[in-house]
Amino acid sequence: MKPKILIPIGDASEALDTVYPIWRVIEEGYDAVVAAPERRVYHLVMHEIPPGWDLTREGPSYHWKSDIAFRDVDPDEYAGLFISGGRAPEYLRYDLDLLRITRHFFEARKPVAIVCHGVEIAAAADVIRGRRMATVPKCKLDVEFSGGAFVNDRCVRDGNMVSGRTWHDNPYYIGEWMRMLKEYIAAHP
Repeated sequence: MKPKILIPIGDASEALDTVYPIWRVIEEGYDAVVAAPERRVYHLVMHEIPPGWDLTREGPSYHWKSDIAFRDVDPDEYAGLFISGGRAPEYLRYDLDLLRITRHFFEARKPVAIVCHGVEIAAAADVIRGRRMATVPKCKLDVEFSGGAFVNDRCVRDGNMVSGRTWHDNPYYIGEWMRMLKEYIAAHP
């Protein structure tokens, strides 16, 4: 049986923040399980800051079907967690089942990767207090208000958590997360 890795999404999850890690998990031979508020198709978005702009422009992107609703997730069945960015975390952070799931991964010290606005979910779960992490600079306050230390770097590892700023950092922090998953899975067959 393949180790399962949980990847929460919602409408307006950032496509590159989401699809790249799903494919990396599958490439490593693990089962990428996409969870969401309900089991249905979700609308991913593309975020970029065009030259000369001060803010992010959002456009439609791919659609992705979730495999399971948050309420049906038993986190004991999963070896790792990937928290994607985009605008989805703005409302997903209010889902009590997702917060329960997130806390489990930190309490069990399982590998967790977080990118961009995904920090909003981790902050709402109160799991980043006293930790160092990267995120998009406009989410620096989310880290600091939650008792964490913002680091403007493409890969920041703090214990069982690794983080990156945006999808531009995927090749750096996701590689570290893959190493963490391999080590965890080898130690917990």
